[in-house]
Amino acid sequence: MTGWTMPDVKHFDPDAVLETVVRLFWRQGVATTGVQDIVNATGLNRSSLYATFGGKQRLYRAALERYVQSRSRPAQERLAGDDRGLPAITDFFTALIEARCTGEHARWGCMVSNAHAGAENGDPEVRAVLDRQHQGLRDALRAALLTARDRGQLAAGSDPESAAEVLALLAHGVNLRSRAGADARELRGSVAAAIDAVTGRITERP
Repeated sequence: MTGWTMPDVKHFDPDAVLETVVRLFWRQGVATTGVQDIVNATGLNRSSLYATFGGKQRLYRAALERYVQSRSRPAQERLAGDDRGLPAITDFFTALIEARCTGEHARWGCMVSNAHAGAENGDPEVRAVLDRQHQGLRDALRAALLTARDRGQLAAGSDPESAAEVLALLAHGVNLRSRAGADARELRGSVAAAIDAVTGRITERP
């Protein structure tokens, strides 16, 4: 029919594309990832990317939100809902170190912690995501510490509020040090010492 044009139909899965972009930004960061890198990784042309996701910064924000929702938040929810107290915190850090130092994502760090340390946090919307994520991590650790206190696992005078903040910062430190190549055994020893210090727990370390 004269004057009729085919409607614009996406011939790709935006969700799958966004997951690919998550991995790209997670591994490389924003500063060293160009639009051409995204084109190469996704197989899409620039016009399709911009029409679907907007510019590079909007795409990064979407990728960061996806990372938080699919990776960070479930771990926080598991920790907050674990009724074992200190063993839950120990297992949280054990799993964190395992994920950061072995397997497919070894030495990638954490996309959130990477953003704290990179140029990404110059964007107010990104900083808001980082602040929410840090609050969520701190709240999950606080919940586990309160359970530990109720179970008599904390030394007298231990403060779950300040301990939660220290352990949240420790998690970021694990993420950044692992990205720099820190040894998993050393990280485990440092984490155990830190947990002992903020809770008064006495443990044997390797």
